[in-house]
Amino acid sequence: MLKRRQNETGWASAKTLSEALPFIQRYADKTIVIKFGGNAMGDESLTRAFANDVVLLKQFGIRPVIVHGGGPQIGSMLKRLDIQSEFKDGLRVSDLATVEVAEMVLSGAINKNLVSAINQAGGRAVGLSGRDAGLITAKKLRDDLGFAGTPEQTDISVLNVLAGADPGFIPVVSPISSGANGEIYNINADTAAGVLASALGAARLMLLTDVAGVMDKDGDLLTNLSPSEVDTLISDGTAKGGMIPKLTTANDARRNGVEAVVILDGRRSHGLLVELFTDQGAGTLIA
Repeated sequence: MLKRRQNETGWASAKTLSEALPFIQRYADKTIVIKFGGNAMGDESLTRAFANDVVLLKQFGIRPVIVHGGGPQIGSMLKRLDIQSEFKDGLRVSDLATVEVAEMVLSGAINKNLVSAINQAGGRAVGLSGRDAGLITAKKLRDDLGFAGTPEQTDISVLNVLAGADPGFIPVVSPISSGANGEIYNINADTAAGVLASALGAARLMLLTDVAGVMDKDGDLLTNLSPSEVDTLISDGTAKGGMIPKLTTANDARRNGVEAVVILDGRRSHGLLVELFTDQGAGTLIA
């Protein structure tokens, strides 16, 4: 498993604009799907920094599509409402009460706060959920997970309309989706980001999380992985908990035409820009 050098000082010292230009040109007029989640979403300064980075991507001629999670915020609200919840294989078990809270938190407060942050940074963001315009139609993932869903089909026409508008909007998508009969399903945000990246033919799928990337059994960062190595990390138990759906999503996206997937720390200052616009890397690249 190859390890890239890491840029320890971040975007500010990484490149002048002229040095970064070849990297910017590489992604010009291409779609990058970014999953924003974890505890970074609960930190106002990190959310502002993320919003600024997303607006910069748009100004560089890149088409960002944001999919957000909100697990910690859902957990906090469930606790306040005295609703018990549990996880299996890194996925939240969602009974009807849980999925209704998830919709309230994800498609309500979190989505609109992120839209507002991007707009305040100078962008033009529009909030959506998987339920809007049939963006994601879901079905039950497993009987023991309740209303936890898995994508069954996508209709990206609303994203194409938003991206094609002049000067273009930045979609911000909550992963709450509908079933064929109108049921509410809570889809893992990594999974939702992966299927949208595949449908859009994205150049990159960026999964921002609470860790530096994918770790080996000794806790060291793995900076480059092949799809077969990802399968091994899952099968031998190295990958655990919430990293399992991230890695599964990464491999599914790669096999469905996404050029590369990166798992990186959303708490790292400008990690998104370091990964895209320098040759140093800022997480785990799966390609």
